[in-house]
Amino acid sequence: MLPYGRQSIDDSDVEAVTAVLRGDWLTTGPAVAAFEAELARWTGGVPCVSVTSGTAALHVAYAAAGVRPGDEVVTTPLTFVATAATAALLGARVVFADVQPDTGNLDSDAAAALTTGRTRVITAVDYAGHPADYDELREVAARAGARLVADAAHSIGAAYKDRPVGALADLTTFSFFPTKTVTTAEGGAVAVADPGLRLRAARFMNHGLVRDPAGQRDPSVGGWHQEVHAFGLNYRLPDVLCALGLSQLRRLARFRARRAELVARYGRLLRGVAGLELPAERAYVSPSWHLYPVRVRDGRRREVYDRMRAAGIGVQVNYLPAYWHPVFEDLGYRRGMCPRAEAYYAEELSLPLFPDLTDAEQDHVIETLTTILGQR
Repeated sequence: MLPYGRQSIDDSDVEAVTAVLRGDWLTTGPAVAAFEAELARWTGGVPCVSVTSGTAALHVAYAAAGVRPGDEVVTTPLTFVATAATAALLGARVVFADVQPDTGNLDSDAAAALTTGRTRVITAVDYAGHPADYDELREVAARAGARLVADAAHSIGAAYKDRPVGALADLTTFSFFPTKTVTTAEGGAVAVADPGLRLRAARFMNHGLVRDPAGQRDPSVGGWHQEVHAFGLNYRLPDVLCALGLSQLRRLARFRARRAELVARYGRLLRGVAGLELPAERAYVSPSWHLYPVRVRDGRRREVYDRMRAAGIGVQVNYLPAYWHPVFEDLGYRRGMCPRAEAYYAEELSLPLFPDLTDAEQDHVIETLTTILGQR
């Protein structure tokens, strides 16, 4: 089965991991700092805190932003459920706002209409690797007195109006799952410029521990002393995975270029195919394409999905609207809340996209898809 996404691993990755395994540190060592420093080169210098997954990154970001029971977090339903679930786990009420019909990104007007005095955070998702409209969302967040969070699980290395993802929101979260542009196997990170927010993020991902005597309530106990002032969790990303991530980041430009080449090729060869809508791209963004999401018209998405899979092509659907999951249905959320997101989901199909995808493999995907669409 040709997958819709796959990691790109070479000998440099293997050597980087092996070097850590032969060294003195498996976790909380020098590879962590090196990985975070390299990642910051892609965020315009905004410091980063590495964590164990993209889900952990969201949890850390919300905790650092001060999300508490009774707060509201406004976000898009067209995302993996973790974007909303991690806010709900902190006791927040998740408010789902509709998306732009072409990009699938959070619509700023829809978000603005749903903000209240309880809105603590507005979270955009860079769907498929295309940055959201951050200037408009920043204005919405400012009017609401809320923090702006960017879920950039798809968009590492991307830019919006010549500004890098990671420098566009108060807190930005990344994911390094194997299907993403850069992988640490499992892993994530939070980019945050504000020193106070960054300290809260760094403490929350490390049990809430305060090790600096300057911040302790009883610093005279001894050099071993550490304190917890607010509860946290163990979300530390180990050196062995940071070594893999550091090696991967050094090829990020190459990964992005090949993905862009494949996206352009899909665009040329699928343009004008009846019953198919290709992904939109704003003139002022430089995406990092994680997905290639087409929309299959005329109610044929399920048929095309089944027939592509039967042909050995592992297309995927991204994503079930978050509030359609039973856990949100049980909380009282109902279908029909975000009609544009639901319409997008009903037609979306992700075609294979990863750096090692060959032109011949892509040709096979295109030929199979166009043949199916031409048949009834």
